[in-house]
Amino acid sequence: MLTALIPKFSGQALPRHLHIFRCRTEGNVSVEFALYAPLLLALFASIYTFFDAFRRDSVNLKAAYTISDLISRETTAINDDYIDSMYEMAQLLIRQDSQLGLRVSVVRWDEDDAKYYVDWSEVRGTSDITWTDTTINTVAGKLPDMPDQERVILVETFNEMEPAFNVGLPTLNLDNFIFTRPRFAPLVVFEGSATGSGSHNDGGESTD
Repeated sequence: MLTALIPKFSGQALPRHLHIFRCRTEGNVSVEFALYAPLLLALFASIYTFFDAFRRDSVNLKAAYTISDLISRETTAINDDYIDSMYEMAQLLIRQDSQLGLRVSVVRWDEDDAKYYVDWSEVRGTSDITWTDTTINTVAGKLPDMPDQERVILVETFNEMEPAFNVGLPTLNLDNFIFTRPRFAPLVVFEGSATGSGSHNDGGESTD
């Protein structure tokens, strides 16, 4: 009796049943989704992470250029409140959940000494080291060639970025080093700083 209930497959019937099983398509979409979904999600996460990194780098660079351009247009002395406002504006331009450092300096080239001097340097946020006449020459290779007693406004921003997703990117340091020549005055003075009279031919005040 039991043997009568067991289906009997002949040599020709078995390949036919395998062929029917192979041709059945029920559940293909579910199986393909289970296979490809992790790959697609990983791809989307990678695209978003890299796009976000490039976007934030661009925003940080634009913030540095904006501050540099605004300061370059000043014709009167600026003060702590002015630098504070520049820092607050930069924070508005970048993401609010990141820490920003800002350093603003005015750098002068002395042809006789063949070195750079610092008229003044101010820091805000995560930055805590100002440039001095000694330390500024450690980055002389990044500064432009200038005529004797010419000055540039140096704006630096420091911002760390944690990638949105773990796709192999490390913590990125989005640092910018921007310099601009004063537009409408020989130099931009900071209140209380020991700078020169404002002429490009003055000697200024410097300490080694």
